[in-house]
Amino acid sequence: MSKIADHIHALNRKNRKALSIFLTAGFPDPERFVDLALETLNNGADLLELGIPFSDPIADGPVIQQASQAALEYGVTLHTVFKFAERIKRTSAKPLILMGYANPILHYGTAAFVNDARNCGVDGLIIPDIPIDEYDNFWDNNLEGLDQIHLTTPTSPPERVKLIDRKSTGFVYCVSVTGTTGMQNKFGEQSLENLKCTYHLIKNNKMLIGFGISKPKDIRIFHSFCDGVIVGSAVINHLRTEENTTFDKTLKFIKTLSKACRF
Repeated sequence: MSKIADHIHALNRKNRKALSIFLTAGFPDPERFVDLALETLNNGADLLELGIPFSDPIADGPVIQQASQAALEYGVTLHTVFKFAERIKRTSAKPLILMGYANPILHYGTAAFVNDARNCGVDGLIIPDIPIDEYDNFWDNNLEGLDQIHLTTPTSPPERVKLIDRKSTGFVYCVSVTGTTGMQNKFGEQSLENLKCTYHLIKNNKMLIGFGISKPKDIRIFHSFCDGVIVGSAVINHLRTEENTTFDKTLKFIKTLSKACRF
């Protein structure tokens, strides 16, 4: 079993849902980003996803798109992201995941990307724009030691969900709503039914729900049909309006999410 899966299993055995927090690497300030990442982990995040800045993040909504553009303007590159990851892993043993897109990886070189990801302590990858049918052909090297986390969507038919489950390691990322990342005011009955069905179809992995989760109430709604949740846009939105250089408001928000993960 993978480190990520082991960690989620251990949390669930302690009556906790796993809380994975997404941060755009280098946002809102590259100089303080590692401190932010470590404080995020210290204040309730069980896993950390580092978003690789990219000019065309097709799975992300406007909040993360803007954060990604800001990071690019700060000069954050894949090389910078690996440096961040290495520094974070020197201090924290919690799982670290890279989330990004195919083009920057191809430009960097797939073999070099995997090698550098492993060397800096990354535990898993989420690359949403590589179709699962093309995934094995995309990588021209050995992915051993890096979990491959694939996504289901509300439109994924049962056989597709089962294939994603077989191909995934670490966990299955279950997209809660059709569309891009972003905060939701309400999850409809159809969305909830889709999530319940997906949860019952997944047999090989834990399932974490992402996209749209923005408050503790959302976590409590999903409580009985997930093993954890992923929160990104809501955290980035707090960072955008942060007035304190120690990220007090954002960290307080993460603590409230963490508290909601206990059951």
